[in-house]
Formats: sequence, C-alpha cells, structure tokens
Amino acid sequence: MRPKRAGAKKKKRATLGRRPPRVSATAANIAELRIREIESLRKEVEERRAELLPRWNANPEDVQRSVAQLVLALVEFLRKLLERQAIRRMEAESLTPEEIERVGLALMRLEQTVHGMAKQFGLDPEELNLDLGPLGRLS
Repeated sequence: MRPKRAGAKKKKRATLGRRPPRVSATAANIAELRIREIESLRKEVEERRAELLPRWNANPEDVQRSVAQLVLALVEFLRKLLERQAIRRMEAESLTPEEIERVGLALMRLEQTVHGMAKQFGLDPEELNLDLGPLGRLS
C-alpha cells in the first residue's frame, strides 16, 4: 500500500467545495434565443389555430350557403342526439317494437332530408359536423 500524501487530501476537499462552472455568455444567449423562438412558435400556432376554426362567412354572395350550413349542422346535431337517445331507450327496452320502427324511420328520413338539402347548397355531409372544442368533433 502506498502512503498517502498530505496534499492529496487538501486537493480533494478543495474540489468538493467548488461551485459548478458558470454558464458562458454565449450559452446564456443561446438559451434566451431558444426561449424566444419557442414563444414565437407558440404564438404562431395559436394564430393559425384561430384561422382554422370554422367561422360564419359574411360574404354577401355566400350568405345563403353559410346560413344553410349553420342551420343544417344544428339539425344534424339534434338528429344525432335523438338517435343516441333512441338507442339508449331501445337498450333499456322502454320502447315497443312499433315505436322503435317509427323512430328509426323518422330518423332515417330526417338524415336523408338533411343530406339532400346539404347537396342543394353544395355542402358535403362532413361539413355539417360540429367542432365542440375540447370535446372534439360531433361524430
């Protein structure tokens, strides 16, 4: 075994008490630049997201189509809501077979009517799907 030098202990103690190396000015500038880039990107994403959200088109030549899309989207929303309620009632066996037949036929005709009217205004049935924000799309 080698004898320990007295200076070795002092050196070891000295390294334990040191502060971590300071970040250079260049590294701090790079970090600040990255933070600004991230903030800029976040702001751009929020602006673009607002652009992508469907809005009512106030163009006078397109008002009828926009109003039709809004009204048909609401009717389609109600139709889907009624359909889900009918399914729950069927599963709970609270409808007679005749009521099931009537409700099913009425919902099918309503769907055909909504899709037919959408076609008249040049709308795709997918355009009638409402975006419910954090809840997602309707269908």
